[in-house]
Amino acid sequence: MATATTPMQTDWRQEWFEIEDATYLNVSGQSPMPRVSIRAVQAALEAKKSPHHMPDSTFYEVPNRIRASIARLIGGKPEEIAATSGASAGVAAVAYGLPWKPGDEIITAKSEFPLQYTTWKPMEQREGVKLKIVAPRERFITADDLIAAMTPRTRLVSVSLVRFDDGSLLDAARVAAACHAHGALLLLDASQCCGAMPMDVHALGADFVVSAGYKWLLGPFGTGFLWVKSEHLQMVRPGPFYWMAVAGSDNFAALNFDDPKPAPSAKRWDAPEWASYFNFNLVAMDASVEFVERMGPERVLAHNRKLIELLFERLPKDRFVLASPLDAAHRGPYGCFAARSLEKTAEVYQHLRNENVVVSLREGNIRVSPHLFNTERDIDRLISVVTP
Repeated sequence: MATATTPMQTDWRQEWFEIEDATYLNVSGQSPMPRVSIRAVQAALEAKKSPHHMPDSTFYEVPNRIRASIARLIGGKPEEIAATSGASAGVAAVAYGLPWKPGDEIITAKSEFPLQYTTWKPMEQREGVKLKIVAPRERFITADDLIAAMTPRTRLVSVSLVRFDDGSLLDAARVAAACHAHGALLLLDASQCCGAMPMDVHALGADFVVSAGYKWLLGPFGTGFLWVKSEHLQMVRPGPFYWMAVAGSDNFAALNFDDPKPAPSAKRWDAPEWASYFNFNLVAMDASVEFVERMGPERVLAHNRKLIELLFERLPKDRFVLASPLDAAHRGPYGCFAARSLEKTAEVYQHLRNENVVVSLREGNIRVSPHLFNTERDIDRLISVVTP
């Protein structure tokens, strides 16, 4: 009998510190960081005691490693990755970087995550563009809804790949094909699935992808990325850029201070002071994304689908309605449910929190987002609380 532990035998629950005082089912809100990421931060703190031991290359190795890890995770290239402070920063870079014409249309969906409105509404006054908000014709927003809203003036469709409020998964490839047929671009917010579902940006057909780092990528707040398709790198104008995002910044002694040019890669949109080893967010993100790679998004998705199917099976149908697509192929890595009224849903949510079952209340739905540290017992615990 083999004694070595294989990847299939790994007890992934041991990779996190145990949450002893709660049943945590809220990775879509924020993830607990794995042990390896906490250790990385502790090591970085220790290193600051003796900064003279750090070689200059440290400034570049960690952010470059993150770019490479994220690129492998989403099927892109390292030079297409910008290290941002979150999804909002990535969308803002696109918003202020694209050349707009008065009358250009930007399409998003009704009840999208708020960053879509806080980014695009001010652009109406600034650039003379029009934000078109599309409502679903049935229960969930679909590719057909977005495609039907496109016109010859449509310049960009900006939506979530997985919705934050109901977990529905968009058929992004169909939207992308329609966008490109109209001469438009597609921006996807992958915050609610990147790291928990296999992703290939080219199969999705996206032009831009953004993601927060503190959810399914298991990193801290203040982290994220922007992916820009290679052919758009020179089209999207950089704003004021971080001094380490200049061309040739890997050789400080040869920096051009008289006429600095942005790096030819997506590094030009790096968040200031973020892409440095000495930012503890960065070392945590480095360890977290490497851990996500090792763990495998496909493993997270398969595990979560089993738990959400169990949840959907055991919820009393006379008291609750399922608020996510029943077909797992049309759903992200989590699921939502609701009581028979908004008021009752809010009461159930508060009862869960009072009983230390940590979930989210989003747009009138209770969102349940587990991870590999969760088991069927956690779903049983939730069911026992909502069905006393």
